[in-house]
Parts: sequence; C-alpha cells; structure tokens
Amino acid sequence: MKPLIFPKPTEMAHMWLRQIIEPGDRVIDATLGNGHDALFLAQCVGAIGKVIGFDVQELALESATQQMLRHGIPESVYQWHLASHARMGDFVIGSVKAVMFNLGYLPGADHTWITSADETVLALESAAGLISDGGMMTVVCYPGHPGGDQEAEAVKAWALARGADWHVVHYEKWATRQAAPELIAMQKKEARP
Repeated sequence: MKPLIFPKPTEMAHMWLRQIIEPGDRVIDATLGNGHDALFLAQCVGAIGKVIGFDVQELALESATQQMLRHGIPESVYQWHLASHARMGDFVIGSVKAVMFNLGYLPGADHTWITSADETVLALESAAGLISDGGMMTVVCYPGHPGGDQEAEAVKAWALARGADWHVVHYEKWATRQAAPELIAMQKKEARP
C-alpha cells in the first residue's frame, strides 16, 4: 500500500517534531491518552532524555506505562502525573523542547471525560512559557464530538494571537463526511539579539 500523501494530523505532528527533537531533550505529552504520542516522544529523546506526561485518568497513565514497557523504554525516560494538562507548570521546572496535545477523550474509555476549551487554553499558556526558543508545540483537535468545536476554535484563536512570537501552522483535511481532526503547530521564534 502506498503511503498517504496527506497524513493524519497526528502523523504530521510526528513528522514535524522528529525534525527538532534530539536525544537528551526534555519533552511533554500534555494528554497521555493511550500513550502513542508518549512512546513516539520517548523514541525521539532516547535513553538520556525525558518525557513528562499528564492525564486526569488513571487508565491513561496505566496505558502509557504499558506502551513503554512493551517497547523496552527505561523507566528513567518517563514521568507521569495524574493531573490536568492545565497544571503542567506546577510540575515542570525549566525549559522543554516540545509539547504535544492530543485533545478530546481517551479512546476506548468513557467519552464524557473530555478536554475543555478553558482548561486547554490554560495549558497552552503554560506550555508556551516552558518551550525553549526553536521548540514546538502541536495540538490535535477533534471538532466532531460535543465540545470539540468550541475547543478547536479556542485553540486556533489562541494560536493566531501569538503570531508575533511563534510560527503558526494549521493543517486540516477538507471535503470530509464528518468533522475531521485538525492540527495546529507552533514553533517558538528564536530570540533576537
């Protein structure tokens, strides 16, 4: 089978992040979910890096840990927090190279537990303060579920307002039968001397 010319938003986020994350970097998975992004990040930072993850559901932390164990990722590489992504600044000291958000609900779990626009905007503010110059944040939004439209619009508005300090990209598929996931990616501009 030929590769998709237009990859899924999560795959596009991985493609972009792979270009900037190096072994030894510190990164954040703001919404652990089933641990797929955390695993990707762990493979990028290697044995000397650190992935810091957040989720409000214990099941997500367990799933992410299982992903790590299945793929032989050492425990020293990851650290999970049972907390909202909006609280990442309470747990992370110093800068990080990247922050990934995969919003919505935990696949295979209770779909009434969803991320919300207000919490996510707080999390974006926190992430923006942690990312080093040249670092990146990616946000995959799912407008197809209740509350998802408002959250996606809030993320886009927040990102658009930061164009002076960030390179901002919006990636989405059009002409789909139902609302398709969207990717908002932001790379922090280098400080001018």
